[in-house]
Amino acid sequence: MKPPAPILDFNTRKALLFALVAERLSSWYEHGSWLTDAQGATLAAQWLSRSRLQLGLNERRLLSSLSDELARQLADTLSREAGLYAAHEMMEALDPNYQSAFAHDMLDECERRLRENGLSD
Repeated sequence: MKPPAPILDFNTRKALLFALVAERLSSWYEHGSWLTDAQGATLAAQWLSRSRLQLGLNERRLLSSLSDELARQLADTLSREAGLYAAHEMMEALDPNYQSAFAHDMLDECERRLRENGLSD
């Protein structure tokens, strides 16, 4: 019998939300289209599976929706050049060895949004 997947802690949820925002911004600036919530939920499942983690569909959909909201707000408030920079910094920051003040600020924003939506520990 396969052991149950570990329960996600708050920091993993925060990292997942950050990764989804990064992916959404990158997609927007590279292809000019936004990922759907279903695509975001699928990306979340793929991201989690690499670490052998699981999260229910409802919570993946919620994280997908939150990431869409944050990514669109960023894109609406930034110039194209600044948006490209933001997307690049966030994608680079998916590597834990990459340090970025902007990425740290975005992680803080992800944390705030998770807490606002009752997704804290």
